[in-house]
Amino acid sequence: MNRRTYLRTVGTGAALGLAGCLGGGGNPNVSLSKPDRENDVTSEQLPYPAWGQQVPDVTLRDPLSGTDVAVRDIDVPHFHTFFFTNCMTVCPVLISALREVQIHSVSEGYADKVGFYPITFDPARDDAAAFRKEADDMNVDMDAGNWHFLRAEDEAETKSVVEEQFGVFFDQNEPMEDGNYMFTHLGLVMLVNGDGYVERTYRGNEPDEQTLIDDLTALREA
Repeated sequence: MNRRTYLRTVGTGAALGLAGCLGGGGNPNVSLSKPDRENDVTSEQLPYPAWGQQVPDVTLRDPLSGTDVAVRDIDVPHFHTFFFTNCMTVCPVLISALREVQIHSVSEGYADKVGFYPITFDPARDDAAAFRKEADDMNVDMDAGNWHFLRAEDEAETKSVVEEQFGVFFDQNEPMEDGNYMFTHLGLVMLVNGDGYVERTYRGNEPDEQTLIDDLTALREA
């Protein structure tokens, strides 16, 4: 069963248990222990890269800095989530949770030791101006230097990167009367180590920022 098929089978609303403690659990590529999961789901069965698996070897554009980011080459612990700026439901919650972790990194003096890399699946609308507005609306500290909005070049590349390689389902809804459109999509946050391996995935529409901070702290102290 491939990633997209499995994702549609389990549905976008199911929450998986993700609590864990320090220790690689036999996997030399990660520092945090293997998380407990409901229904005996293993990392290999999940549609997206999970504990102990490497993120895709993809390069995406950071329009605000004008640079390209090779995802596997990010050399500090970092977070990914998948969103679009016109979202009015799940995405603001995902971005807000990561913003709270960013605030913690700045206040505790480790902003240069962690990164935040949200990836849009709406390249038609999400350009530098849209990302700049999103940062302002969500009170993201772009001056901290550790937040990077990423996008693929076009819709075809976005489908390849986000859905086929990251395994994150999204589907554009029918446009409304004003022409605006939304997406149905998976709510997901990934915590990835500086070698490009996933330490934790947080699936659901309301990630707990304290859990994100605690897991990041455990990873940084490993």
